[in-house]
Amino acid sequence: MKKLLLLFLLSILFQSCFSYKSVDFKSISIEKKQKFEVKGVGGKYIKGRLVSKNEQTMILETKVGLQTIPVEEIYDVKVRIFSFYHSLRVFNGSYFTIPIVALGFFLLVLM
Repeated sequence: MKKLLLLFLLSILFQSCFSYKSVDFKSISIEKKQKFEVKGVGGKYIKGRLVSKNEQTMILETKVGLQTIPVEEIYDVKVRIFSFYHSLRVFNGSYFTIPIVALGFFLLVLM
């Protein structure tokens, strides 16, 4: 119970302030090694860090290893960006999350 409560509190504290923005495949810079989300023809999403790209393939480093994606199978490419709007939402939501987190830590100490 203690571990579950701690996991819940940490997930509230470390909310993501990132989102994905669609980009043109040809405008992707290889030097930056950014994180991408690629949607294939089958509707499957693959998230990972760009290793290399050329006219025929795009290679991403994912959790399971390197994945080579042929360009003709790519439906949409999105790059991970910092979202100022998402950050503002976190700060506005903190009025509600601070009391919840404080209550959670209080319960964690009592258990």
